[in-house]
Amino acid sequence: MATKKENSEQDEIKHIVRIANTDLEGKKNVQYSLTGIKGINRRIARIISDRSNVDPTATIGYMDDEKIDSLKKTIEEIESILPTWMLNRRKDLLTGDDKHILATDILLTRTEDLNTLKKTRSYRGVRHERGHKVRGQRTRSTGRKGLTVGVKRKPK
Repeated sequence: MATKKENSEQDEIKHIVRIANTDLEGKKNVQYSLTGIKGINRRIARIISDRSNVDPTATIGYMDDEKIDSLKKTIEEIESILPTWMLNRRKDLLTGDDKHILATDILLTRTEDLNTLKKTRSYRGVRHERGHKVRGQRTRSTGRKGLTVGVKRKPK
């Protein structure tokens, strides 16, 4: 009977694992649960799991705290691990450094970049302000917003 209790204690799953200020599902394996963090895709998740000596197919909810801490450390050191072409923020406008930003920082930097475009009154900034297409698409017939207006027929 004592062995069954020990096995049941080991089989307890953490339904939510918190890494990089993000809640991850404990049912998924490491490679796919790390993709729940904004800024990490499957390829980067595989690199992180290999660097931290964790099996990428292991379920993240059954892992012990030491392995989860090693995943956290590798995520913090990701800029030194990845090659520069894999980073998502190369040559930052303010510092000029190559960075890899994660989670809520992505949203903040994007809105910050759009605000600087609008403040400098660049063409892209003005297009963003007015809600028009930014990348040179045609606007005569496609991309219409709002209600559709049909053609009315004359009454007979």
